[in-house]
Amino acid sequence: MITPLKDYRLTWQKKPVLRVVYSDFFDRMALRCGPGPTLEIGGGIGNSKDQLPGLLIGDVQYAPWLDLVADAQRLPFAEGVLGNLVMLDVLHHLEFPILFFREAARTLRPSGRIVMIEPAITWGSYLFYRLMHHEHTDMTVDPLVEGTPDSKRSPYDSNQALPTLIATKYRNQFHRLIPDLQIIETSWFSFFAYPLSGGFKRWSLMPRWLAAPILRWENALESAGPFFAFRLLMTIEKRAGVIRSDPHGSP
Repeated sequence: MITPLKDYRLTWQKKPVLRVVYSDFFDRMALRCGPGPTLEIGGGIGNSKDQLPGLLIGDVQYAPWLDLVADAQRLPFAEGVLGNLVMLDVLHHLEFPILFFREAARTLRPSGRIVMIEPAITWGSYLFYRLMHHEHTDMTVDPLVEGTPDSKRSPYDSNQALPTLIATKYRNQFHRLIPDLQIIETSWFSFFAYPLSGGFKRWSLMPRWLAAPILRWENALESAGPFFAFRLLMTIEKRAGVIRSDPHGSP
């Protein structure tokens, strides 16, 4: 039986339009990374190293092309050793995102960054994610609730609404609970290219040659992002001068 990671890796290799769309994602993430060692969490199929050289790639599942196996909610790194944590479509799969953010505050250097791209739940994207995407979308939950991770939970369980909720409704609560971290940027982008590409589905409504022109056109429309975007880029920085972070989120 083929594993999900192998299945996704095969789709990536056979679908050039997908690689064009995701190349834009990786470029955006690379531009926001600071100096220092960079770890990708949930690296899955290992498709980011070409645009993020020197990257360490980890995932909660084993695969021979990964550098390490680790749960984002319990990172196997000492305090203050990482320059960046990058994530693509990972946060909304975490059972308790607050546990990850505390680990990030612990393992990042002062001024180190979390750079992530996630689904954006907006007026324009909501019906697509709710009705046409296989992953769960629930805007009524508290994305910063705390608990004990279930070791038997599937890594593919998800709520696509979590990143949008943290970036908007729960932004102030995030800063209160994790005072060592500060959301310094929320960028709402991607309007047509991503949904037309079909993502990691086998189908696509857009030929490869059309992807780059659509992406250029979308860049000119990003002022409308908070209303219609399908993607959210969030940059979170560890406050300068912070050496340690209390595991319970106190200053």
